[in-house]
Amino acid sequence: MNLSEIQIDSKALIENYRSLRSLISSQEKVAVVVKGNAYGHGLDEVCSVLEPYADYFQVDDLDELLRVRAVSHKRVLVLGYVPRCSLPEVIAFGAELGLFDMETLGALVETGLPAKVHIKVDALLGRLGTLPSQLDALIEELAKHPQIEVRGVYAHFANIEDTTDLTHALAQAEVFDEASAKVRARYPIAKRHISATSGAMTVEQDNARDLVRLGIGIYGLYPSAPLARTHSDVGLKPVLRWVTHLAQVKELPAKHPVGYGLTYVTPRPMRIGIVPQGYSDGFDRGLSNSGDVLVGGRRCPVLGRVAMNMFAVDLSAVPEVKTEDEVVLLGGQGQERIDAEEIATKLGTINYEVTSRICPLLPRIVTPIESPVEPSSFAAAI
Repeated sequence: MNLSEIQIDSKALIENYRSLRSLISSQEKVAVVVKGNAYGHGLDEVCSVLEPYADYFQVDDLDELLRVRAVSHKRVLVLGYVPRCSLPEVIAFGAELGLFDMETLGALVETGLPAKVHIKVDALLGRLGTLPSQLDALIEELAKHPQIEVRGVYAHFANIEDTTDLTHALAQAEVFDEASAKVRARYPIAKRHISATSGAMTVEQDNARDLVRLGIGIYGLYPSAPLARTHSDVGLKPVLRWVTHLAQVKELPAKHPVGYGLTYVTPRPMRIGIVPQGYSDGFDRGLSNSGDVLVGGRRCPVLGRVAMNMFAVDLSAVPEVKTEDEVVLLGGQGQERIDAEEIATKLGTINYEVTSRICPLLPRIVTPIESPVEPSSFAAAI
């Protein structure tokens, strides 16, 4: 028995993929985003489950690329910054790289190696990418280096999930479509992509492109509360369950401090449990005296400060539990559930961060599906 583990529901993972896939054109390819350790779910495990379905996997850097390559032969998009010294290795592993500007192109040319790139357009976002006004010059320079193969052109939406006002998103799409038309005029095979999960739920259906990068939705999490309301029929199912077990159960007298800083003192004799997880595992210190866990199918409040490796909970509601009984930090137990959105609200952040910060050293255990699920016919050879 693992004292603490992350359980991954493979059936839910596949069903989420299929639900999101149904929102977009059958002609569009899908890149499953597994950066950030697959948003905390386990890059290796997610790639292994979705290998028969995805057309691409998308990562941020060389380390993530190497992990994908250990379990998958699919095309991989490396869309984060790659240091010059790592470019030869990334190219050798067959990745398709983000090309951000002239400087990036110069670094690729210096390697002397043939490379596959996707041109990143800064379409009203203000992050990595070439401005539309600089695109013509970049295309002209690319023409001098036929060993650099342009496989795609892409951008990111800036404000599409947290609002029902799509004015800026539509302006971005217009800028991107103009820019991608220039790229396609010179490189007709270049795949156009701007949408992630939120785009697939909103604008992509009206203007299908060539590729969609599906991230947060694959893991059963909606990009925002507004999209969770408007697209509840998509039926996304959380994939992750974070489980540990009580390390100790004990009785404390009244007026006894609990944890560092003396931030909680028992008002009466109390039965408490010690949970062997902490902020080094990704259970945020901001949940001190405010979070809950599930024990015996009931909510048990966090008492005192969350420490690096442990914290205390109130077991008053479950007097029958004992040492090594299961504790759920995220997910369901019995009729109760603690979702990433609930934790995010308490911490003033987003569900993406809650799962992505779960320690990668915790074992990820994939629960097998009851019967084989046939791969989607959409995952055809590229």
